Amino acid sequence: MKQKKDIYILAIESSCDDTSAAVMKNEVVLSNVVANQEIHQKYGGVVPELASRAHQQNIVPVVQQALEQANIDKKDLDAIAFTRGPGLMGSLLVGTSFATSMAAALAIPLIDVNHMQAHILAHFIRNSKIQNTNSKKQSSNPTFPFICLTISGGHTQIVKVSSYFDFEVLGETLDDAVGEAFDKSAKILGLAYPGGPFIDKYAQDGNPNAYPFPKPKTKNKLDFSFSGFKTAVLRFVQKNVKENPDFIQDNLPDICASIQNGIVSILMDKLKETVKQTGINQIAIAGGVSANSEIRKRLTENKHGWKTFIPPFEYTTDNAAMIGIVGYLKYKNGFVNDEQKLATARLKVGEN
Repeated sequence: MKQKKDIYILAIESSCDDTSAAVMKNEVVLSNVVANQEIHQKYGGVVPELASRAHQQNIVPVVQQALEQANIDKKDLDAIAFTRGPGLMGSLLVGTSFATSMAAALAIPLIDVNHMQAHILAHFIRNSKIQNTNSKKQSSNPTFPFICLTISGGHTQIVKVSSYFDFEVLGETLDDAVGEAFDKSAKILGLAYPGGPFIDKYAQDGNPNAYPFPKPKTKNKLDFSFSGFKTAVLRFVQKNVKENPDFIQDNLPDICASIQNGIVSILMDKLKETVKQTGINQIAIAGGVSANSEIRKRLTENKHGWKTFIPPFEYTTDNAAMIGIVGYLKYKNGFVNDEQKLATARLKVGEN
């Protein structure tokens, strides 16, 4: 029997192509089940209609597994949290509809969660293996205010986080997201989707300075632009393959290492400028691309005197535990829904 002081949240994430459910006991993850959709690999990207159909098939067994692994009954739940947006509308609707129906059936509160805020606040999951690269004596969580670099296949943003519910975007991509730059560069090289992890893998054996790529400039020094970088990679490959048809095969590790070095250098330059402008030296990363080994390496080296915070791998890609921690924080602070909120494909990071 649970004690009254404990809060149990069922969280549901369905923003893109992963169906996930988690159970939180306060800030602690009791279960975090993710069902991946491998069907998209042969299309080289996520197909929205196929994604929503797969969510419909997966959501019931995924929720059931989450409850079983947490060893609690649905009657023990205090609230249900779900991803409201941003994401693919069809995918969001599956999770929203399921969460709304289940909350109504159990007569418990429903809590909507901003997907991008969840990536950032995953740093506050208790007992997680979040790395603090400075001192074991310091808290494993960043303190407010801090800067978070959110990097994924759909988003690239520099966010000032002043509290659990106060987010300000200082810079963002003007075109492609960083994850898209990785994936499309990989596609140019003939690598499978998603290509980012393959570039990271081959880069381990390559020379990062073998082939320099340009760093796009933006009017706002904290904004990003990756379309020019992607074009530079395409022209570079086309030119060299024309001269040597086996160029990619002969030089794959060096090409991947150079692409990765170029992208990560852009990210690090933006973080340096952010610290310079804001005076805030606590830096966190979040989102799927934060799993990249080179980004983690450069932050862990900590050559700039920053206090850096890196999430464990299981909380970098889309998962329900990150939705659950936001659900818990909202519930604890009285931010529950009096009425149903609709799924929103283009929800901004500062919107609650």
